[in-house]
Amino acid sequence: MTETKQSAIRVITASQTFEGHESIVLGVAVSPDSRRMVTASYDKTVRLWDLENGVVLKIMEGHRFSIRAVAVSRNGQFIASGDDGGVLIAWNRDGEPITKPIKVHSGQIRGLDISPDSTLLATSSEDTTVKLWNTKTWTVQGNPINCGAQIACVRYSPSGELLAIATDENIQIWNPGKRECIAKFQGHCAFRCYNTSLAWTPDGTRLLSSGSTKDPTIREWDTSTWMQVGEPWKGHTEVVWMIALNPAGTLLASASQDNVRLWQLSDRRTTIFKHPSSVYCATFSTDGKHILSGGQDQIISKWAVPLLAREDIPKDQASDDALREDTPCNDTLLDAEKVIELNPSSYFGYQLKYTALHGAHRYDEAIEAFKIMLSKLENAPDMETTKLRQQYVNPSEAERAIQETIEAQLDDAPHRLLNTFTGRLCDREVQIDAFKRSTEYKKLLSSTLVHVDLRMERIKDVVETYFRYVMLSHRWGGKEPLLHNIQDKVVYNLDPVGGIAKLQSFCATARDMGYRWTWIDTCCIDQTNNVEVQQSVNSMFVWYRHSALTIIYLSDVPPSSQPGALASSVWNTRGWTVQEFLAPKFVLFYQKDWSLYLDDRSPNHKDSLAIMQEMGDATGIDARALVAFRPGMRDAREKLQWVSARVTKWQEDIAYSLFGIFGVNLPIIYGEKKQKALGRLLQEVVAQSGDISALDWVGKSSEFNSCLPANITSYTAPPCTLPSLSEDEIQTSVSLLQNTEAMESASRLYTLLDHMSAPRFANCRLHLPCIAFRVTAVKRGRAQDQEIYQVKADGLHDLLITTEDKLIQFSSPRPTMQTFFLVRPWNRYLLDLPDFAEPSGLAELPDVADDTQSEEDYWSAPGSPLQDSPDGFPVAQESADSELSDRALRLTARLTQPFGAFLLAQQRGGEYKRIASDHDIIAQVKDLSSILDMVKTLEIL
Repeated sequence: MTETKQSAIRVITASQTFEGHESIVLGVAVSPDSRRMVTASYDKTVRLWDLENGVVLKIMEGHRFSIRAVAVSRNGQFIASGDDGGVLIAWNRDGEPITKPIKVHSGQIRGLDISPDSTLLATSSEDTTVKLWNTKTWTVQGNPINCGAQIACVRYSPSGELLAIATDENIQIWNPGKRECIAKFQGHCAFRCYNTSLAWTPDGTRLLSSGSTKDPTIREWDTSTWMQVGEPWKGHTEVVWMIALNPAGTLLASASQDNVRLWQLSDRRTTIFKHPSSVYCATFSTDGKHILSGGQDQIISKWAVPLLAREDIPKDQASDDALREDTPCNDTLLDAEKVIELNPSSYFGYQLKYTALHGAHRYDEAIEAFKIMLSKLENAPDMETTKLRQQYVNPSEAERAIQETIEAQLDDAPHRLLNTFTGRLCDREVQIDAFKRSTEYKKLLSSTLVHVDLRMERIKDVVETYFRYVMLSHRWGGKEPLLHNIQDKVVYNLDPVGGIAKLQSFCATARDMGYRWTWIDTCCIDQTNNVEVQQSVNSMFVWYRHSALTIIYLSDVPPSSQPGALASSVWNTRGWTVQEFLAPKFVLFYQKDWSLYLDDRSPNHKDSLAIMQEMGDATGIDARALVAFRPGMRDAREKLQWVSARVTKWQEDIAYSLFGIFGVNLPIIYGEKKQKALGRLLQEVVAQSGDISALDWVGKSSEFNSCLPANITSYTAPPCTLPSLSEDEIQTSVSLLQNTEAMESASRLYTLLDHMSAPRFANCRLHLPCIAFRVTAVKRGRAQDQEIYQVKADGLHDLLITTEDKLIQFSSPRPTMQTFFLVRPWNRYLLDLPDFAEPSGLAELPDVADDTQSEEDYWSAPGSPLQDSPDGFPVAQESADSELSDRALRLTARLTQPFGAFLLAQQRGGEYKRIASDHDIIAQVKDLSSILDMVKTLEIL
């Protein structure tokens, strides 16, 4: 068989399609009578179809994992299916189970074949073994055949005497009865790729094989010498997943990511079947008149074998009938061609041609026909026809709109993602290129052209669906694959050890749910590129936020665990996992064996009351934040407490993991140590928000700034909470202060504090607005092996302080040169101003653009104090003054209550340093008369 250059390539349309599977189709087989078809899918079901009318006769359920292989016995009496969990199920011809699920391999079952006499079933797996099963007893026959490499395909010879096995390293020929390997040759592995599929010619004199990406060819082997015959059959550009011969042995069908091809063995002429998307399986009907193929689009397509290729049709009849396929599309296309032939200058024939080709899923050709139609409209002699051009979109305009939508969609997505269908790592350019080569893109572009409004919602939906991605949250193990370990490789083909096995299971799980893209922090970031690491860390929260799903893998939670296992998982002790859970809107927890936690099959575990209750108890995070967290600066102290007991591999990460939670973007500087990393974060939080709750801690001071803690663990204890006055108590205090002198003093104090600037940092120095009480005496004592200092300060009741720092003892008769202050950091919340909360979403903002409201509606509301005054001003001003006085008196009442203070010591340059305390310092004002002179802004190192 020599390759010719006269091979005719013709594109035809599927004569029938079968829809019903909910995920990609990987296996297809036909019953001997050609009446029934069996298909296997990632949706974990096998389906039995009526080949004539396309009806599903039986949905065969029982597998817990995706199904890669299916076979029908030569006598038509039983069906076998094998899944990714290494489980085999045998079914009768009507789809009822003959056996319970049998665990036969430790890895995926990738191939099944039944002996010609239907007495034996061969199962092959990635666990490197082939097992032979007695189909009467469904027990293993003899010892496994150990091939020493992962197996993709197994095929009995026509006589049943030999077994051909395609592995990742070679093709092996075995005598299965004797368990003897009689031949080994590299096959496609000689070209640094894998052997993917095998097929014997009916006379057993030839074995055909197919290869993966680096050698997507079909090769022919002489079974007497096991030497290659002739040149390889070239035409495919992507992995050839499966090959099959027709019963006569004259035609070969090959399924690839680029198309389905039909090869004539006599001269290698080919017919290309334009399948809508990647194809993973193909076979012939028993009569050889049709090819059946399945793949990524979840559809099985039935293709009529062209008459020119069929041996049962005389050549002269085949030539006349070759283009007359019995499909409505071809009838419409023939009509269009006739119209074009009758009037080549008219747009109408091309409009018909576009419609026919689009309906046949031949989108490239449809777009070309559409472009010709536009040119005919633009050059039409009459204005009426020319005006029709306005109804349509120019292809370049549609392409631009789709491109802009893609760019907007990918703005919030990781730059590098794993393609779950191919197992390859893809950068942004490759992702976009894959989309533009996909059926989804071509269909979108073709359908957009006929709508002048561009149908932007439809464009967004298609783009979002294609580019949606799944993130993984997990605990790093000992041997995680990095970028260089998987780049330019297929992850499914790597040795499944350590982190590789986790990566493969993650990708397979996402793929089984219909997601094309995944991201994992181990190998999707170039850890050697500082710029990329910085961009990734600062973008991580956004990436998780915009993920379609985040899978949380609990490697230490065994299968069938009881409630409480999640709470005790080590995943709950890691720093990064806080944002990885809070950021996404949809999460699913998976156990060690990649089964769902608590067998909860709801689409979002954030909707599970039981799981969220367990998360709340384990993390201390309130229920609302667990389910609908919004990043920002508010409640800083509470957020710091969430991570205070967590750990990270790199000490700086305890701060970096909080960037997204607080909504800040800061430089990533590994090597700066945790005190500086945490200091920079807290500095930013205080400076941007004015929230001083981050200063509420006990422990050791940071070298970055003494007002900040050295360690995140200083926030482990709950914040200092003191009893507050009830409203009745406040009103009682206010009534006691309502004399002219007290009111004037309160108003001056309120005004002074109201004009205090917010706290700010400059060059690691905190400029802190506060009320500073000068310390007048310090006396040391001891209690329970701790040094305790009795402290007196102007305007305060005496108090006790415990600290590891050594304080100088002094008193009024024996003063010290160094100045000490007990300070109350100023908190503007005490001013009793309205709470302008951070908006929780645009939908909750008031509608300020309501055109139906008149000016009177805005300024003359019933009950407004403005109505009591002719000109509107004096009464309103009087009311405002009264409200201000009331707030001032309420502030004075609050200032007399106990408060959390900290001790500052003046330095030589006039700045101050905080003296860290082992316990909260609780102080209380004794005398408010001189407090006006104590309002200051101190500079703290």
